[in-house]
Amino acid sequence: MTTRTDGRFIETRLKNLNLTRGRKKILQAVNWTVRPGERWVLVGANGAGKTQLLKVLAGSVWPTPDGPDVRQYRWRAAVWRAPQDLSTEIAYLGPERQDKYERYGWNYTVEQVVGTGIHRTDIPLDPLDATAQRRVAALLRRLRIAPLAARRFLTLSYGERRLVLLARALAARPRLLLLDELFNGLDALNRTRALRWLQSTAGTALPWVLSVHRAEDVPAAATHALILDQGRVVYRGARRRAPLRRWLSAGPPASAAAPTLGRSSRPGAVLVELQGADVYLDEHVALRSVTLTVRTGECWVVHGRNGAGKTTLLRTLYGDHGVAVGGRIVRAGLEPGVPLETFRRRAALVAPHLQADHPLHLSVAEVVQSGRYASIGLSDAPSGADVAAARRAMREFDVLPYAQRALRELSYGQLRRVLFARAWVVGAQLLLLDEPFAGLDAPTQRALQARIERRVAVGAAVVMVVHRRSEWPQCTTHELQLASGTPRYAGPVR
Repeated sequence: MTTRTDGRFIETRLKNLNLTRGRKKILQAVNWTVRPGERWVLVGANGAGKTQLLKVLAGSVWPTPDGPDVRQYRWRAAVWRAPQDLSTEIAYLGPERQDKYERYGWNYTVEQVVGTGIHRTDIPLDPLDATAQRRVAALLRRLRIAPLAARRFLTLSYGERRLVLLARALAARPRLLLLDELFNGLDALNRTRALRWLQSTAGTALPWVLSVHRAEDVPAAATHALILDQGRVVYRGARRRAPLRRWLSAGPPASAAAPTLGRSSRPGAVLVELQGADVYLDEHVALRSVTLTVRTGECWVVHGRNGAGKTTLLRTLYGDHGVAVGGRIVRAGLEPGVPLETFRRRAALVAPHLQADHPLHLSVAEVVQSGRYASIGLSDAPSGADVAAARRAMREFDVLPYAQRALRELSYGQLRRVLFARAWVVGAQLLLLDEPFAGLDAPTQRALQARIERRVAVGAAVVMVVHRRSEWPQCTTHELQLASGTPRYAGPVR
């Protein structure tokens, strides 16, 4: 790979680039040039190699050597064979950056987090001076998230964190911007804000690359498209001529847009109930006066703006957050003195933060087996029953071929299927699903929806957070609309 600057921005060239992880070929013979003024969308199914290709561009992943000078950087008339000297000029925003704050408990204010982009550090090392404060404030205003400046990062919703990290990337004034699934977890308003910013770059020479899964997420400002299929380039060129409809998700079938009510004449057994519940995160009121009863055979969809409290609700039901004095939570079978783990072994959670909680060196099999104990990793060797149950779950979600691969070797979509297998391994009565389809291609989304519907049909209950109406399962029976932590509607699907 050779890289050189043209004025303030970087031109990057890949030539016959290959990447192998273990015995699997991730990228094969990739030839690609990104020039200043070009704005690329990167397209392909889950596991096609998009994230790894972006990491190669960013310099955080080394390609597999295939002859001399597989990767070089040219900048200011000098040549580097290692990317370290240039990597600070390249901003990469992907799920790993967001997961890092969760993994290490970095709960700085939004202003501090964006300020680290100026100094290009992971954590704040010194207070921001007046100039830096003005720069951060201007970026937050530009993305229309200025009211979040004083909030602690880990109290934000997933979508709010996404925009804050975009502001952090821009604070570095990058010469090349790499965005991996930027729109994951964004509500309609914040998605519009992100698209508006991308459109504003059309009059600049800033080159960027954006990976997407949905046709509606392709910015009008994009000039070029690169399409990957199983690690190989199948199209590279102008966006207007790219066969994007063939490769991008058009969402679930039209019939899924209007959920079919699955109400029974007889209510099911209560699995979990909230009564007048308030929940605080670092003195911030995340949920206010929530009353909710979830019964067997019900499928609840929780919706609302970023920051409405949707993720907090799911994590409260699961037991990650407590209910303030004056409210109450009741879980079936959980009497005083019975450990919370007893309930968790009958419930299952699929959520973005779990991708941060699991150490990346764990194998897929270990992660799925851990679902039998609602744990992160295993404290003891798995039993024969653990191994057999995990194999069945991995087979159901098409991840059995990855059983011995480490999490760090998987794509975002592959890892999401692993978390579904982990949730399914115990036959849980209650499934808590937080943005389960984010980052997934259309066939994977449809397959997962079908599995959710089958579980509800046999009496399981589902509480699921989504942003798009088209992602509501056919079996949806109830909905909960949240606004600023307060229920606006809770009841049968309207």
